[in-house]
Amino acid sequence: MKRSLIIACISILSGTAIGAAPAFQSFDKARFYSVMASGKIGAVDSELSIVAVATVAEKEAYEGALLMRKAGLLSGPREKLVTFRSGAVKLERSLARDSANAEYHFLRLMIQEHAPAIVHYNKDKERDSRVVIRAFPRLPPVLQNAIRDYWPYSRTLQETKLNG
Repeated sequence: MKRSLIIACISILSGTAIGAAPAFQSFDKARFYSVMASGKIGAVDSELSIVAVATVAEKEAYEGALLMRKAGLLSGPREKLVTFRSGAVKLERSLARDSANAEYHFLRLMIQEHAPAIVHYNKDKERDSRVVIRAFPRLPPVLQNAIRDYWPYSRTLQETKLNG
């Protein structure tokens, strides 16, 4: 009994326990993009919890992108649509506040390229792609790596444009 209690305490303190509060973890951009690519609802929910308590300037955009990603993993059509729309509002609000932010355009591009046509969230793909390509050389390495990891799945980003 004592041994299992000690193990549980160590797990909780290290943030590895199942269901451990992600508040013990700080926001990590590389992990965020890994979660976006994962397609696992548990990972998305966990990252949403981390972002909710984070103090990063891009918080609302990250929440919006995660919510839209989560919508694609849900099963009920109504729940999918409500979740997607709430995420879209957050991401679009971030873009309205800072339309020059290439990362916001990249987040929106990723979502637009994979969103179902029925949600009508696909009108800015070419513009977002141009912004990302133009800003690519000046972006932080973590974001450049995320873009490089994504480009094989993109219909609008091409490696030759990013490298050239």
